[in-house]
Amino acid sequence: MKIGFIAMSGVRAHNEELTRLGLTLPGFVERNKIIASLPSLGLLTLAGLTPKKFDVEYREIADLKLAGVLPEDYDLVAISTFTAQIHEAYRVGDFYLSRNIPVVMGGLTVTSLAEESKAHCTSVILGEGEPLWPEVLADFERGALKPFYSKSPDGLYDLSEAPMPRFDLLDPDKYNRITVQTSRGCPHKCDFCASSILLTSKYKLKPVAKVMAEIHAIKRIWPRPFIEFADDNSFVHRAHYKELLRELAKENLRWFTETDINVAQDDELLGLMRDSGCQQILIGLESPRRASLDGVETNANWKLRQQDKYHSAIAKIQSYGVTVNGCFILGLDGDTPEVFDEVFNFVKDSGLYEVQITFMTAFPGTPLYRRLLAEKRIIRDRAWELCTLFDINFIPKNMTVAELQTGFLGLAKRLYSAEETAERRRKFKAALRTSPHFGRTAHMAAAA
Repeated sequence: MKIGFIAMSGVRAHNEELTRLGLTLPGFVERNKIIASLPSLGLLTLAGLTPKKFDVEYREIADLKLAGVLPEDYDLVAISTFTAQIHEAYRVGDFYLSRNIPVVMGGLTVTSLAEESKAHCTSVILGEGEPLWPEVLADFERGALKPFYSKSPDGLYDLSEAPMPRFDLLDPDKYNRITVQTSRGCPHKCDFCASSILLTSKYKLKPVAKVMAEIHAIKRIWPRPFIEFADDNSFVHRAHYKELLRELAKENLRWFTETDINVAQDDELLGLMRDSGCQQILIGLESPRRASLDGVETNANWKLRQQDKYHSAIAKIQSYGVTVNGCFILGLDGDTPEVFDEVFNFVKDSGLYEVQITFMTAFPGTPLYRRLLAEKRIIRDRAWELCTLFDINFIPKNMTVAELQTGFLGLAKRLYSAEETAERRRKFKAALRTSPHFGRTAHMAAAA
């Protein structure tokens, strides 16, 4: 029997002005393109859990659309999707159902929209897929798939039991970076983020030996890969990550991850990041203004309490040669039209190497979506195609939609201009030349 794993890849913004802007300002769309080109680690992981008696195939919808045809030689189809492409995923599910081929859908968005998704598939997997996939396959073989699969209580899956993802199913020439998960969850629980709320209520780690086995499997296909750690927040448990980074330092890798500003507090950790090949970390700074940070998290307002450390933390991290990609969200409830100048000035003053700006986006399943829906501030309910981070799906609190759109466009043009981009690069390199944490002296000290 043959299982087709289909990833809904290739998400793009609907905002025509931003799309046109991307043609002239490549820096603006660079990170979005990378995200769109990453393989679906969730589907590769389920493929790794699938017994050898099944024939498995991994396909991406962007490639299938180019081919102009969906393959029909599957006995079972598993679909994973970004929120913005959920309606396209529904069409794919409907296609296979019309041909009497059972369809299983899962992931964050599907978990958030379980009843809606069920109309377009045979079975919905709720929450973490790994503990449920063996049951799904057993029921499939018996011809008795259930409409919904879930674990109660959810979020208890132990990452020490994680299978080896089927990296061998990927085309080696297609990807410029490969994903590996080292942890799951995030302690901050921001109101716009569904991941740490829907998948697991606690932060959990994958054992170092498991991570390194995945790295070695990838290196058999890509000799010197660029690794993106698919974590919501790496380095929460520093002792664990120091152990991992010491192993990574032996592998001649380049890697990227997302984390929080706390990494600046630990010189040993920063040195290990430098020595193990960390090229960049993305940090959700969210906003330079305190009023906008207030209430972003549902528990402890942690980011608001860190705001006065932003400049020093960025300087400290980048002094180790690790660039910081500062992520800012525009349209937060504390934002007024002045915020666009404030973000621009913060980026210039802080010395950030890279910057990512997005619209605040109300995703299904998040506290933010529920709150804005109750406040009648969702522009069009269930318009999931607008959940791209570069389209507006809500009414801002302290400005109009038009002001948010215009301010964002103006900020993007300034931040991603050739002059500003070159200036950020120049300032970073100049600072490194006098940094005691980078270069020959630092590496000699690390080796001693």
